[in-house]
Amino acid sequence: MRILAVSGSLQARSANTELLHAAAAAAPPGVTVLVFDGLRDLPHYDPDLEPAGAAPPAAVARWRAAIAAADALLIASPEYGHSLPGSLKNGIDWVIPSGELEGKIVAITAAVPHPTRGRLGLQALRTTLGAVSARIVGGEPIARGPTFADAVATLVAELVRAVAASRPRPPEADSP
Repeated sequence: MRILAVSGSLQARSANTELLHAAAAAAPPGVTVLVFDGLRDLPHYDPDLEPAGAAPPAAVARWRAAIAAADALLIASPEYGHSLPGSLKNGIDWVIPSGELEGKIVAITAAVPHPTRGRLGLQALRTTLGAVSARIVGGEPIARGPTFADAVATLVAELVRAVAASRPRPPEADSP
């Protein structure tokens, strides 16, 4: 199973990026969590940058390919101005017309200093992901502190269960 981990923060030492690395460390055997660090490279969404029949900008192609190759996404995002960061919204805008995120299972969270923080940003992210009919897992902020690693591991386990449950079951072997 392959999970693409995306931080909504472009900050070098972001708590949300640290959360994604904790998620990678908590992944069970057989699950790979790949941290994507290319949101900063995406141009502002502009359909004119991809005219009909033309290849998208290289950064957009990498972003789309990373999503397409993943079984699910894990997004950890700060709240900026009671919403999601513009760079993350821009990344989502680039895959709405092309469809890589359509119906994908996406776990969302935010690394926060206190459990009451980050909820408006997560609600805005949930609303934005509704444009691609993403199937949301989680959705609660995770407070930094002594229970942080356990809460991250719990979210990863929930995401893995959701992906496993979405896969078609092999037909039962006929018994004689």
